[in-house]
This record gives sequence, structure tokens and C-alpha cells, in this order.
Amino acid sequence: MTTPVYLDNNATTCVAEEVLEAMWPYLTKLYGNPSSMHTFGGQVAKVVKQSRENVANLIGADPSEIVFTSCGSEGDNAAIRAAIAANPEKRHLVTTQVEHPAVLNLCRTLEKQGYSVTYLSVDEKGCLNLDELRLALREDTALVSVMAANNETGVVFPIDRIANIVKERGILFHVDAVQAVGKLPLNLRDSAIDFLVFSGHKLHAPKGIGALYVRRGTRFRPLIVGGHQERGRRGGTENIPAIAGLGKAAELAMQHLEDENTGVRSLRDRLELNLLREIPDCQLNGHPAMRLPNTTNIGFKYIEGEAILLLLDRYGICASSGSACTSGSLEPSHVLRAMGLPYTLLHGSIRFSLSRYTTAEEIDRVLDAMPKIVQRLRDISPFKDDAANWLQPAAAAR
Repeated sequence: MTTPVYLDNNATTCVAEEVLEAMWPYLTKLYGNPSSMHTFGGQVAKVVKQSRENVANLIGADPSEIVFTSCGSEGDNAAIRAAIAANPEKRHLVTTQVEHPAVLNLCRTLEKQGYSVTYLSVDEKGCLNLDELRLALREDTALVSVMAANNETGVVFPIDRIANIVKERGILFHVDAVQAVGKLPLNLRDSAIDFLVFSGHKLHAPKGIGALYVRRGTRFRPLIVGGHQERGRRGGTENIPAIAGLGKAAELAMQHLEDENTGVRSLRDRLELNLLREIPDCQLNGHPAMRLPNTTNIGFKYIEGEAILLLLDRYGICASSGSACTSGSLEPSHVLRAMGLPYTLLHGSIRFSLSRYTTAEEIDRVLDAMPKIVQRLRDISPFKDDAANWLQPAAAAR
């Protein structure tokens, strides 16, 4: 069987071999509880300490500001709920229309509980208007939540500039950095960000482990109440093997950060430029420059993205039509809708997301397959000669 070409790294990544090696002792011989008083448990506590330092170094923070979580969604929920608990008299939040469902769906839940939420728009390139942000801030705004980089388009938001705008008004600022950590340099010591979240399985650690940064001095009420673990900020016995894996993954991410922005970017650009040149009636979705180095989202007119993915799968190529957390939905991407893309592109957009393990040979396989797939689907499309009616009946039915 041919080895698959995996270009869906914004959904999840492979676990690095070095990470597996770092985890293995804590799945076998070193199984003690780090909270125990005996030496057997104490030696396990050491890996928690080292991993916390590695994670802090990756994002330019102090180890005391790091809380281990189970995933990005938990971190987002913990940060947002902590912010509103710290300011119970303030009932307004600001976020964007293109956030991950972990943020958007929590905001919609809070609206049902009487909170007011402002959803900032994006332009056709997926970028924010900071003047709109300034106008959205109110005296009763408890929190602003803006992602560092979009999971579908890779568009990067100016989170440090946003942090300064928000802090001038004395408002807490939360950043979902799940897609950015390990791909972009971060230094939270020089930033006004209060909360920042990321997830291990996006940077070659296992699923089920993440981290939440809480700026020192920021009031914090835990989402999970229990024992004294994580300095009382998250109850529950620590997932030691996963924490060991995240610590090693953070160390590796630091070592490979330059390659993410040179080697990975070069392969991404080669894929993108050749697809746009070889296939007619397609376009890049998102800002051409202010993007993650590993991500490209391309819209192919007059065909369905799901059909493209099915045919790619037959070639052994893994990609995505949007966020993994919304797969299975028949609705087009909320991110692309917010950008105002026409139906001709909304339904035919594909995200390719690379990693440091992606090879030039794999990119060649995609470049060989995609023109054939697109041509095949367009040849059988009933709308190929009637673009004005593309998907309009289906849109009206919804």
C-alpha cells in the first residue's frame, strides 16, 4: 500500500518519534503519582517541572504561568469563563466571526445566559479592521477573544497590537493560539496578552494534552475544581505521559521554528503557486502574506470540495475542506462565509496544511493528482457552462 500523503496537519499531526520515546517510561515503569510524598512519585514530578519549563520557553513565558490542560477547547473555556467570573458585573464580550467553534459556541451559550457578544467581521482576505475593534469596546466589556491564526485560511491576526488596544481600556484579552504555537515565534513577556491557549496534537505531541498561559497576577477561577494540582488552577491527577510528550514536543518545536518558516513555507508556496497556475478558475482564500507558513486554502470554482476530497483519498492524499471540528456539516465554512466568498468558491475550497515531515515528493504527488481531479469533476458538473446558477437551487432550499 502506498504511504499516504498527509496534508491535514491543521487538524492533527503525527506524534514525533522523540515524543514517543519521552512518553514511554511514564507509561511503563515510572507510573507514580507526582503528588505523592515518596521518592517514586517525586521522580515523576520532575518531568512535569521540566515540561512546564519547555512549554514556557516556547511561548516566552514563566513556568509558573503555565497550566496543563486536556486540549485547546478546555483551555479556551477555562480562560473565557475565568475572565467573566473575575468581572461578574461586566456582561459583554468581543470576539470574531471566524473563531474556532470552541470559542464561538461558548459565546453563543453565554448569549443564552444573558451576555452580549460582538462578533467582529473580516474582509475578503480574512483580515480584521482594528477600528471596528476599538468601536466595539464598551465599559461593560469583560473580555476580548481573538485567535492568533485562523485554522482554515492560516491568516494571522496582529495579536500584540490588539492586546495593546484592549489593555488601554483595562479589558482582559484571550488568544486561541492553537494553530500558531510552534509555527510562529511568540514572546509573551513582551505582550499584554492575559490568556493564551494551545494544544499538543497540533505540534507533534499526542492528543489529550494542551496548555493554558495565565499572565501572572491575572485573577483566575478554575474550570475544573478538585485537588491542589496545577497550583489549584486545574483539579485532577496530571496526565504524566502526555505532559512528558508535550514538553519534548515544545523543545523540538523551538529547534525547528526556523525550518517552519523556511523549508515548510517553501514547500507550501511551491504547492500553492503550481496549483494556481495549472488549474483554471481557482483562487487563494486568505491574505497572501499574513498567513501561517504551512497553510494554503484554495477555492476551485463550480465543483464540490467533498468530491475533491473523496478523489484525493483515492490517490492516498489527505486534505480538508475546513475545520476538523465541523466536519460532517453540509454547511459551507463559516470562515469563508464571513469573508464574503461567492458560492462558486465556498463549496469547492480545500485546505492543505503541511508539517516539517512533508517532503517534496509528496508535494509532487498532489500536483500530479489535483489537475486531473478538478478536470474530471468539472467535466461531469451540470453547472460548468452555467456559472450563474451554480448551487443556487441548493442555497435557496436551505
